[in-house]
Amino acid sequence: MKMKNLSFLLFVLAVATLLCQTACSGGSRFLSEARTLGPPAEAQDLPSLLRTLDELAELERSGSWFRGLALTESSLRENAGDYQGAVAAAYKELAWAYGMGLIQREDLENGLLNVLNVKGEETVTAATNAILAFVNERWDEAAAGLQPLFNESDEPDSFGRWLMLACALELSDTEDRRIGAAYRSIRARYAHFPEYWYRGARAFSGVIAAEFAENCINTSPQGPFAHECRSILASYNGLRIEDGPSIKTKREIEAIISHSISSGNPQILDSLLPLISLPDNPYTIFAVGALRALTSAPGFREYFNAQAALARGRLAERLSYISRS
Repeated sequence: MKMKNLSFLLFVLAVATLLCQTACSGGSRFLSEARTLGPPAEAQDLPSLLRTLDELAELERSGSWFRGLALTESSLRENAGDYQGAVAAAYKELAWAYGMGLIQREDLENGLLNVLNVKGEETVTAATNAILAFVNERWDEAAAGLQPLFNESDEPDSFGRWLMLACALELSDTEDRRIGAAYRSIRARYAHFPEYWYRGARAFSGVIAAEFAENCINTSPQGPFAHECRSILASYNGLRIEDGPSIKTKREIEAIISHSISSGNPQILDSLLPLISLPDNPYTIFAVGALRALTSAPGFREYFNAQAALARGRLAERLSYISRS
């Protein structure tokens, strides 16, 4: 197979996966966004390709991520001769979709396996195998495979670098300050990437782990990494690990309350009741304080009184306190 067809394969692979999972959430807009960013890759000379790649990197660092951006990057990198970078960028698109809960884990593996079925450039096969090892958490194998492919990257925050740093975090038995500092230094480019926050939350300790866990949840509350990050927050705040599912971040609390007020429906607050019943912790205290401000809104005091009458123990006490404000 000629290499000029690689990006087309990766593009179709990722688009097909995403569109079949997100047909009801703007799939056609995703296609148009991916295709209209900058001039066609094949029409650019190498200096123009590299400038466009620099522009894409700055877009990511500024927080202007949108679906299809990494696929555009993949096409540009292939045309610039960076075949391993093209594979990594295409995987980045799928990994983001997985982290957001748009596709399943098997979609990641199947997509990469499909690339392996195409005979072509050796670096494509090597990059695909290394990323497959990463997806399956074979950290030693992944680190060994990624190192020769991405160690010379001129971007300290490239996706290949992130993959290597994530491996290093997972392989370290203790918190390595040097690796940790390098990992935290690239956060601007991965602010919308749930797995960036998740890997940091697992590897770090104390307030840094809690911050990363909260950012992971805020980025994708229903994604595959949120559950473990809620347990990390529970542990950090002196709660039991099994209390994790009840944890809501401050951003989630505000969003739930805003939705309840705007719709005039107090029942939406039901999802906060497990949080209110927990022992004292910053998230419960914040939620109680925020809910007390709602009692003047029509129907909300009655809601809290009714829930208090049905509840027992700590939850009943908290609800009574809220309704008395």
